[in-house]
Amino acid sequence: MSKPAEKPEVVQLPAEPVSAPSASSRRVASQRVREARDKLTSTSGTRPAFDAEMLRQYAQTRLSASYVVMLLVVATGVLFGLWMQPIPAAAWTAGMLCIHAAMIRSCHRFLTEASSPAATRAWRTHFVVLDLLYGLCWMAILIHPVLDMVTETLMMFLMLLVIAVSSMLAANLPIAALAATAPVAVAMALSFAITGALDNYILAALALAAEGYFVLLAHRLHSSTFATLEARAEKDALIGELEQAKAISDEARHRAESANVAKSRFLAQMSHELRTPLNAILGFSEVMKSEIFGAHAVPVYKEYSADIHNSGVHLLNLINEILDLSRIEAGRYELNEEAVSLVGIVADCHHLMKLRASSRGITIHEVFEQAMPRLWADERAIRQVVLNLLSNSIKFTPQGGEIWLKAGWTASGGQYLSVKDSGSGIPEDEIPIVLASFGQGSNSIKSAEQGAGLGLPIAKNLIDLHGGTFTLKSKLRIGTEVIVTFPPERVMSALAPMSDDSPPLQPDSSAVPDEKRRPRHKPIMSAGTGS
Repeated sequence: MSKPAEKPEVVQLPAEPVSAPSASSRRVASQRVREARDKLTSTSGTRPAFDAEMLRQYAQTRLSASYVVMLLVVATGVLFGLWMQPIPAAAWTAGMLCIHAAMIRSCHRFLTEASSPAATRAWRTHFVVLDLLYGLCWMAILIHPVLDMVTETLMMFLMLLVIAVSSMLAANLPIAALAATAPVAVAMALSFAITGALDNYILAALALAAEGYFVLLAHRLHSSTFATLEARAEKDALIGELEQAKAISDEARHRAESANVAKSRFLAQMSHELRTPLNAILGFSEVMKSEIFGAHAVPVYKEYSADIHNSGVHLLNLINEILDLSRIEAGRYELNEEAVSLVGIVADCHHLMKLRASSRGITIHEVFEQAMPRLWADERAIRQVVLNLLSNSIKFTPQGGEIWLKAGWTASGGQYLSVKDSGSGIPEDEIPIVLASFGQGSNSIKSAEQGAGLGLPIAKNLIDLHGGTFTLKSKLRIGTEVIVTFPPERVMSALAPMSDDSPPLQPDSSAVPDEKRRPRHKPIMSAGTGS
């Protein structure tokens, strides 16, 4: 018995991700579609708006040169009246002036009427017909049989003058320029060619060459004008896009400001709503953990009470950090400045964290410059900075590691604080991440003691409020060093002396350091450099 044929296994290949088109590619595609649609609805192969604008410039050019054309017609009529019968010359002059007057009147009407695609096409045809009549009239006077006594040179000169003027005036409407000049050039070429003389053949060729040259020149002028209009349209489009982007950005900014206000209100309300029950949790758990009212019947309850208390403390610290960061970002964090000792604060923080470091077998070394003057700063903020930096160093330093605490003078006359450890370090590409709010590096994620990622951002922002610098330098599997510097203006020995009637002591950023009153101290290290 034969086995049934097995179905071939179908292997589905992963679909390639389709990248979203960028804004520039979408803009180019939409522009191409718009240009193709405009060419289908245009009579000249350009945008309809450009057709109306080119026709408008044609009419304005005709109006501005109306007196020049009138003078040329009258001068030609008078000149030919001297070599022919005055009545035909006067009739030709009157006819040309009538055609010229009709063209001027049409240009005035076109400029005063509202433009539309249908009206533009009608006026375009109207102007072409008038230019054709204009060219036929010039042709009639130049090839009149009575003008046999007129030399070929005079005829050639007059033809070139007529073609040049007509080409320049109708350059914005190339088909009208061709209608006004082609009859004159072709008629003159035929007039020269039918004589059969070699010289006249040459003049006929020159007449056709001149027509081609001036037609090409008119086309170049038309292209230049069209390029100018297109550049102006692109500029207007860019201005429109910029205004639209500005409107979008203003709307987004208003939404961001509203969201920031809502966030501030939420944090202010939640801080009260969360701290009230936390105080009860911490208080009662402390009582239960300490067994103030008697021992627990079950010993495990004491451990549970300690866990509840520790969790409440952790949650309270997290709430305080979030509120501090939100106040700093909103610019509402006010420094309570006073004269403080940087070395004293660092030593106190070392004493607080010494037990925690000893339990992990970590040794903390102190390298302090002696007899340093006080700083004009916020003691609570500096203490929070030192505790955050020291806590991070203890957290990420392995057992048996070492931490160095340094405080001293900077090369510029300020004071610095350095916390350096022999921990796991931070990759260079992750340093901006750990300095951002709620940012955590890969080592922090792997660590058992994960935090909220707010310690370093809060410390950096607090130092920025003091006008100092915050520098983090780290190498993977070697260690991390954080250097905090305070400007010389915050050193008390650099402050200007107070008079008897002076107001309470405030920091003076414009105070000039008195190098004579402050003794020179050799700095342990320069600010921003590691030891």
